[in-house]
Amino acid sequence: MTEPILTVKDLIVKYGDKTVLNGVNLSVEKSEIRVILGGSGCGKTTLLRSIVGLIKPYAGTVKLFGRKLTDTESEDDAAILRKIGVLFQGGALLGSLTCAQNVALPLQMHTELPQKMIDEIVHYKLAQVELPHAVNLFPGELSGGMRKRAALARALALDPPLLFCDEPSAGLDPVTSAGLDALLLRLRETLGITVVVVTHELFSIEAIADKIIFLHKGKPLFDGLYEDARQLEEGPVADFFMRRETEENSSKVQCAV
Repeated sequence: MTEPILTVKDLIVKYGDKTVLNGVNLSVEKSEIRVILGGSGCGKTTLLRSIVGLIKPYAGTVKLFGRKLTDTESEDDAAILRKIGVLFQGGALLGSLTCAQNVALPLQMHTELPQKMIDEIVHYKLAQVELPHAVNLFPGELSGGMRKRAALARALALDPPLLFCDEPSAGLDPVTSAGLDALLLRLRETLGITVVVVTHELFSIEAIADKIIFLHKGKPLFDGLYEDARQLEEGPVADFFMRRETEENSSKVQCAV
């Protein structure tokens, strides 16, 4: 058996004295679409940021492609991180650059390719996400769905075998969201990439998830097949999928009000 493309073991993350993640274990196989989900504030995005090296864990280990991350400033870890792509929640496109210039950035920073070849790759990547007409458009000229696709093209610029997506459907209408889900499935099929998605959108989870990990108060309550999770009738996982109001959620809403 080949080693998982991503392994998280006994991960603990703290913000000051507050423990946000407490003993998270996760294993993701090649070409799998794994969804990280749970209620608001459960630690979904913190887990993703810990995996990609944006947050240093208090304890535990993260392995990407069989290699343990120890120091993201080191050349060895930097080489590993260049094999991943990240689609941030807001897209994180630079507003002063065109779509083509945004997608070209990783290629200019991490390769020595001639500009002509970079331009060809950029056009190909934008076509891959169905944005061939947006080459010279600025992010401010794009719809929300187009910005997500342009950001996805940038995340794929270096042909990473592993892609992370933080709330890719956030702020999108149902039709646009469904189109983005279909695009992720198509990219997995054509490129064989592994995808890890943070989301709370039920329709997206149903459309793309092979397996899920459900976090509750910083701990994993379920880790397995999506179909098995939907069979649960009681507990926080079942409440989430059935959109059942709980006493805990109700108190959060009252506090927010």
